[in-house]
Amino acid sequence: MHAETLQDMALMHSDTLIERARQGDKNAQGRLVQVWYKRIYNYCFKFFLDHDLAMEASQKAFISMCRNIEALQDVGRFKSWLYKIAVNSCREEARKIKGAKAVSFDAVVNVEAEDSPGWEKTGRRNDNPEKHYQQQELADLLQQCLKELSEEQREVVIMKEYEGLKFREIAEALNISENTVKSRMYYGLDALKRILEKRNITKETVSYEL
Repeated sequence: MHAETLQDMALMHSDTLIERARQGDKNAQGRLVQVWYKRIYNYCFKFFLDHDLAMEASQKAFISMCRNIEALQDVGRFKSWLYKIAVNSCREEARKIKGAKAVSFDAVVNVEAEDSPGWEKTGRRNDNPEKHYQQQELADLLQQCLKELSEEQREVVIMKEYEGLKFREIAEALNISENTVKSRMYYGLDALKRILEKRNITKETVSYEL
């Protein structure tokens, strides 16, 4: 917990670090990799559900970050800029392996709110082994359902529900308008809802299990 708190603090106060990295400070660039690695790896893993592919995409993303950070004009947009690199890295890896489209997703709730967190950020815990098994079983099923969404829709869902990015940040990362982001989110979740309903999984079922 203490380490996570320190990392969160580093993320919130990294403007100076980013500026040093832009000026070619290799130590600062290395520190940025340490600070952001977990989040970028998590994004890549949710995209592929494969450790090796996530590692490959993450490493390429950070290599690209270090090579191009001097061109970053606005330090305040570093987050969306880095996710844009990660998205491109994942897309590049995905093109190499047809069918690598699986991601995980715990629940589809409160998606209308601009800053609504994903379920994994709510702090809920379930220490009951039977409930844990049911939760994992449901998560696996939801994962299979998400395979049917388009890559564009999955990208937005992961960034919003798991990574907690705002619509503006997602738009910058994907180089599209905020309205397009919201549209992909809406149609993606609507499609997912219909897929789940076909499998007799409702929002109430998800809420009860999780």
